[in-house]
Amino acid sequence: MILAIPDFEAIMLPLLQCVKDGMDWSMSDVEKSLVAKFKLTEEEANQLKPSSTTETIFQNRMRWARFYLKRAGLLRDPQRGYTQITPEGLKVIKNGIDSIDIDFLRKYPEFENFYSKKKTPDWETVASVELKSKTPEDMIIGGITEIRGGLEDEILEKIKSCPPSFFEIIVIQLLEKMGYGDGAATGRTGDGGIDGMIKQDKLGLDEIYVQAKRWQNTVPGKEVRDFAGSLAGKKSKKGIFITTSNFSRDALEFVKTVDSKIILIDGEKLTKLMFDYNVGFEPGDIYQLKKIDEDFFSE
Repeated sequence: MILAIPDFEAIMLPLLQCVKDGMDWSMSDVEKSLVAKFKLTEEEANQLKPSSTTETIFQNRMRWARFYLKRAGLLRDPQRGYTQITPEGLKVIKNGIDSIDIDFLRKYPEFENFYSKKKTPDWETVASVELKSKTPEDMIIGGITEIRGGLEDEILEKIKSCPPSFFEIIVIQLLEKMGYGDGAATGRTGDGGIDGMIKQDKLGLDEIYVQAKRWQNTVPGKEVRDFAGSLAGKKSKKGIFITTSNFSRDALEFVKTVDSKIILIDGEKLTKLMFDYNVGFEPGDIYQLKKIDEDFFSE
């Protein structure tokens, strides 16, 4: 039985109010403050999720409240395990509102873009059905899709803030996890647009050169053409160009006509691959659905 523990929307405003002094708050201190705010009993505060031996239900809901507030730009993470209110979050507090929920957060363009994004065709179908007509499995599928989308968005922001040299290492690790052979980042600039190299297979029968651009803006066609020139200098016809942003139409059209085989991977595709191959991610809770074994009851 889940006790009288507030849902994540009910936690949003108190969480924001808790950190309104603008200081860096550790999440453990935030939890203590909110437990007192909601007057949770020891049993309520310590009730574990059915799928976890470490995270409580309240911690899980608090984590989701924090996540959504971050997506709306009302909170930020100054360092790992800490949270801090943003100037926009302070405006919300000063306006003296009574509560914060999803509908309230959707007035922020960044949150609306995140929340309304359809990650897969399957989810678009599920999302078009009213909640009351969804099966329990529909809701599980939708929830998993939403969690995945949020994690992909969040890890892309982390990648954009990391040093360029570390991004090159991430890219090489990803390609190795995808089944290519050993790879290496150059770790230096001025190498003709080549940031790394990966063996095509475990035997190393061929080499594929890599360029990793940690960009905010769209990658123009010129960058891809320069990369193709670098491949020619290496006497190679295979390359992978990976960016944290996206590619211009000119760049996409260019790779269709050039002799070299160049694969373009944008930020969205990059994070999906990282998720699928567990690069920068680690397994979380596992929920097992069961069904009746009809053969067990058959004569």
